[in-house]
Order: sequence, then structure tokens, then C-alpha cells
Amino acid sequence: MTESESAADRPGRPDRPAPLETGSDADRRRAAADVLAPAAALAIGVLCWWVVTAVGTVPAFILPSPTAVAAQLLGNPDLYAQNALSTLEKVVYGGSVGIATGFLLAVLVAYLPWVRTAVYPYLVAVRVLPKIAVAPLLLIYLGTGTETAIVFVALITFFPLVLNTAAGLDRAPTEHRELLRSVDAGALERIAYVDLPYALPDVFAGLKQSVTLAVVGAVVGEWVIADDGLGFLVLMGSENVRPEVMLAALSVLLALGLALYGSVVLVQRGVRRWLGFDATDRG
Repeated sequence: MTESESAADRPGRPDRPAPLETGSDADRRRAAADVLAPAAALAIGVLCWWVVTAVGTVPAFILPSPTAVAAQLLGNPDLYAQNALSTLEKVVYGGSVGIATGFLLAVLVAYLPWVRTAVYPYLVAVRVLPKIAVAPLLLIYLGTGTETAIVFVALITFFPLVLNTAAGLDRAPTEHRELLRSVDAGALERIAYVDLPYALPDVFAGLKQSVTLAVVGAVVGEWVIADDGLGFLVLMGSENVRPEVMLAALSVLLALGLALYGSVVLVQRGVRRWLGFDATDRG
């Protein structure tokens, strides 16, 4: 029997079924794609940056090379580490306060009609207000310093979470709520078993926005209010015409923001897996 003959023509040699892809295999493939695709894009971007600076298209005092920025980072590790920790402190403390108060108010808005009627229109109106316009007021009322920057971060992270969570808590199907009422389930059981699971996509969407805005708020606060942090380094680099300092600080800020955003994504996937959602669902 030749090799070209099909396996079906061989007596006693049934075809072996193709192995099924397990959920863990799909998770690993997706995780690898999530890491490799951005890494490849970053490598291409850095390569283009290096080529532009190497051929002299842009003067070095305007756009330093990637090696000059790396030398600035590696030559001053304590400077960037200390200021990164200062920025992270503002992000963590301010973001925690803003997220916690935002979630609490979202619950009140979702379940107390009079609170929704009284507060929700103002939440929507204030959200469109440029938050940077509030920074000078905080400077007048609270003065300069880390505490004022933390208040600014809390303010800027508050609104995305409260609006997204309040909307998400209204998404549960009415028939599911009626089913719980028919078995005399209490309000907490309704929230835990119906409303919150349906609200999770909106809650995590709000968290992702809040975490991103927390970094933005910390930097703006360091420009206007505080006198330390990565945002302050960017400002000092601009005033002293040191673009390598600015780009080094921005690189650390980029890494910090991606790490915080990635942490939220990992928590979201863990919660979805724990609740039994399909591992291939990215919602």
C-alpha cells in the first residue's frame, strides 16, 4: 500500500481525530498574541525613530536618539525611580479614593430614584467640564503639594466610574429580577446574583478609563500643583530644553500607564473566568 493511499483504505487503521483545542490553549494563544503584537509595533516604532535620528532628518536637540534617551535613563536610575514612585503614589491614593466614591455613588444613583433625579444630570454636566480648569481652583483652596495633586487625581477618576457603573447596574433583564423577587430574594441577593454580573463590562470599562485618567491627572497635577514626579521632570526638561529628559520621563510614564491598565485587564479576565464566562469572550 502506497503512502498516497488514504488512511480510510487501510484495514484496522481508523483515522485519528484531530485534537480539540482546550480553553487553556486558547488562552495561551490569545495571551501570546496580546503580548507579541504590541511588542512588534513598539520595536518597529523605535526602529523608525532611530533611523530618523541616525540620518539627521531631525536635529538631536529637537529629537534625541533612542540610545541617548536610554543613556539618560540608565545614567540616572535613582532620579527616575524616585519620581516614578511619587507619581505612582498620587495615582494609587487618588485613584483609590475616586474609584471607591464613584462606585458608592453609582450604587445610590442606580437604586435610589430620588438620588438619580437630583444628582445624575449634574454628573453628566460636570463630566464635560475640562478638569484641568479645576486645577487652579484647587491650588487656591488647598495650596501646592502632593495632597492637592491626589485630590485632583481623585476628581478626574471619579466620573468615568460612576457613570459607567450606574448605567451597567440597569442592564440586567427584567425577567431575571422578577425571578428573584418570586423566590423572596433580598436586595443584596439581587445585586450580587443579577445586577452586578451584568454590570461587570461597564464597571471594568469605567475602571480602565479611570486608571488611564489617573496617570493623566497625576501628570497634570505635577505640572500645576506639585513639585515632584514624572510630570514635574517633563516640565523641567521643557524649561531647560532637555528633550532627552522629557522623553525618558515619558517612557517611564508609558510603562507605568501600561502596567496599570494591564493589571485591570488581568483582574477582569480573572473575574470572568471565576464567574464562568467563555474564555474566548473579550467583553
